[in-house]
Amino acid sequence: MENQFNELSEKEYLLTNGIGGYCSSTFSGANTRRYHGLLVASFNPPTDRMVLVSKIEETVIIDGNNIELSANQYPEVIHPQGFQWVQHYAVENNKAVINFEGAQLQLQKVVSMVYGENTAMVEYTNHSSHKIELQLNPLLVYKDYHGLFKQEPQFDFYAEALENQALKVYARYQAHALLINISTGNWTLKPVWYKNFQHTIEKDRGFDFEEDAMSIGTVHVILAEGDSVTISFSSPGEAALPMKPKYEALYSTNKNYPDFIKDLEHSSRDFVVHRKSTEGNTILAGYHWFTDWGRDTMIALRGISIATFRKDEAKSILQTFFKYLDAGMLPNRFPDYDEALEYNTIDATLWLFVALYEYQLTFNDPEFIEEVLPALKSILDAHIKGTRYEIHVTEQGLLYGGIEGVQLTWMDAKVEGYVVTPRIGCAVEINLLWYNALNIYQHFNTLLFKKTDTAIKAMLTTFKKEFLKTFPNEMGYLNDVVLPGGLSDASLRPNQIYAVSLPFSPLSAKQQKSILEIIQKELLTDYGLRTLAPHHNDFKPVYTGNAWNRDTAYHQGTVWPFLWGEWAIGYLQLNGYSALNCLTIWEASKKLQHHFYNQGCIKGIAEIFDGLTPERGKGCTQQAWSVSMMLRVFLDRQFDFSLINQ
Repeated sequence: MENQFNELSEKEYLLTNGIGGYCSSTFSGANTRRYHGLLVASFNPPTDRMVLVSKIEETVIIDGNNIELSANQYPEVIHPQGFQWVQHYAVENNKAVINFEGAQLQLQKVVSMVYGENTAMVEYTNHSSHKIELQLNPLLVYKDYHGLFKQEPQFDFYAEALENQALKVYARYQAHALLINISTGNWTLKPVWYKNFQHTIEKDRGFDFEEDAMSIGTVHVILAEGDSVTISFSSPGEAALPMKPKYEALYSTNKNYPDFIKDLEHSSRDFVVHRKSTEGNTILAGYHWFTDWGRDTMIALRGISIATFRKDEAKSILQTFFKYLDAGMLPNRFPDYDEALEYNTIDATLWLFVALYEYQLTFNDPEFIEEVLPALKSILDAHIKGTRYEIHVTEQGLLYGGIEGVQLTWMDAKVEGYVVTPRIGCAVEINLLWYNALNIYQHFNTLLFKKTDTAIKAMLTTFKKEFLKTFPNEMGYLNDVVLPGGLSDASLRPNQIYAVSLPFSPLSAKQQKSILEIIQKELLTDYGLRTLAPHHNDFKPVYTGNAWNRDTAYHQGTVWPFLWGEWAIGYLQLNGYSALNCLTIWEASKKLQHHFYNQGCIKGIAEIFDGLTPERGKGCTQQAWSVSMMLRVFLDRQFDFSLINQ
């Protein structure tokens, strides 16, 4: 029975509302993360997220017998053990569905969120052949979603009765109101604290993991055969969208695509949210804890919005970030609260050029390109002259960046002030992105004005000569970082894949094939690319333990699925988009497809996997660029599905 609990607890559902809020838990019924909750509301979309409702404890009474359907991990015990009645579970049409079945019991539970509102709904339907009594006991909390909730005197959870058995609950003085509505049934109000829930994933991650919750009372409902009851929880505040958003038809729905592609595109909708500060769209980097990051957004945009032909959405996201362009740089991330924006990224701004290039190829929108071209020129000028963190073009023509104590590239782990992979100097992917930024700017000039920029042309010539002189090494691949004067870090990392996958490469086809072969031999796994070759002394085979152990392994061998997409693009661009080559890539995605349907967040793709023997997802359970880059591969207009069967 414990095995069944563990199996169901490892499988999570995530439902989102388009403004940063969500509903998430496990199919066992136990919350295993501090971030789990039936209602996680966003009060300043997509940030200021608070958990208001932890879960519902459910009990069915049949012929005087109590059948408890919920489950919780307490110290040394699982109670109740309702997971034993779970016979079916699924994520379907933006809903989590759980069927409880026993000798006399057939009850379906359907959890959903209202798009554009901080509202979660749970519907119970009696499919038994007889009448049942259902008791619903909501467990309430009031906390920042990064935190844990504890019993304290100020939390009295004052409940005010409204019409039709509705309640308005205030966790404490001046708290956001929580509205609870039931479609039928009666309340018995009796406040009771529930203590010491164990969030096992938090424990495994080396964090505090015990939490309390408040029960204000129980709803009692009699359900005849076929009857349903719905209980909803909402806290609108000022967070609701000004109008119901358009649920655009999914691009893949009306195409002859495999079901995986359609489900993947549905999954991608989790990440696109409304940003109140700009009244536009943005992309959350991952659930449960990330906000919108510049780098992640520019990469994820390519698959989530551009490859799926959502022009207005893609433009809105791009415009959101253009509004925060400063000193030639996009922000690294938007904080949860009102702190100053962080600009410690060198690559987010360069990825903007790639996103715009793919945007123009897909939508043919020269008016928008002309509108933003001056901003692109200002970015290039700032990098040439020099901007934050010693980012500048060297005398040799390469792009340099970095100062002690600051992480600037996507390999950005920092723990207790220690930057794990500082990569100060001329990092390989930064310079490949810089080369693409220069080429893309030239491409846009030619597109709009039928001319090239002679200064940029000269820079490209100088860059290519220096790149070919300093980055290729005698082992047949590219150095990861070089310094003016000839010093280099030859660690075998996946960052050089961009010499093969980006639109423009300074390397010959022969050089690109050599790099691809080495990456496939040393770094490629069924779930993505390793961040460091296994033979390196600093290679960490497992991502586990406390914050120090995890962060020092984060980019030291750990596998990242989003890089699988870059490998696949590089493979197809080098070898051609023949039906046979496309079949090869499809077959190479099968383990990730299995993960998508059967592990972690059901119909989601995790952030990372272990470096040596990747098997189960770790880090964020649903990551934007993991999903996006698979869409970017399979929705490429050249991709041939003719040899691919379901």
